[in-house]
Amino acid sequence: MRTILYALLAYLSGSVLYAQIFARLFHKPDLIERSNDHNPGTANAFQYGGFWCGVLTLVCDLLKGFIPVFVFLAGPKPDPIACALVLAAPVIGHAFPVFYRFQGGKGIAVTFGCLLGLIPIWQPVATLAMYFILFSVVLQISPHFYRTLVAYLCALVHMIFIVKIPAIWMGFLVISGVVLLRLHMSKEQREQIEVKWVWTR
Repeated sequence: MRTILYALLAYLSGSVLYAQIFARLFHKPDLIERSNDHNPGTANAFQYGGFWCGVLTLVCDLLKGFIPVFVFLAGPKPDPIACALVLAAPVIGHAFPVFYRFQGGKGIAVTFGCLLGLIPIWQPVATLAMYFILFSVVLQISPHFYRTLVAYLCALVHMIFIVKIPAIWMGFLVISGVVLLRLHMSKEQREQIEVKWVWTR
């Protein structure tokens, strides 16, 4: 019952789309419609809503993943499947929010929030961050659609073979599936993939 309760609360937490909320507060009601991919996420909040709209969206998207996971793990030690379910629930909520007719965002910032909730286990969040940095500033993959796809897949393989904690890689497997499904469903125009070292033109 504890697992079901926390998973439900984590899903509902994820279902609150803060980009939509802060867009209205900052009088940018058409923020999502103006964006290329119509994604109610942090990147569009910064680009179309301005600095403070973006910062507040980022903080809240991180917290809505962090708080449910951190509080759940602070209680009695759960079994791996329970932990994996609660770990993935905020991202599922963000991607398919009950408050917005199940039309949500990709869940990248929320993913980082969920992985931060595993602290003091820091390797999962560092792993995902490392691959995003690698494919952004060393071996550049563009556009962002493909960079995200490759970063999640590499992070998943890394966690399975290096982190080796079943609860974490099972939870991240579900998260990756949800994020990649949302990428596939995105209205974003997909340009041809380009891969190059940062020092080449």
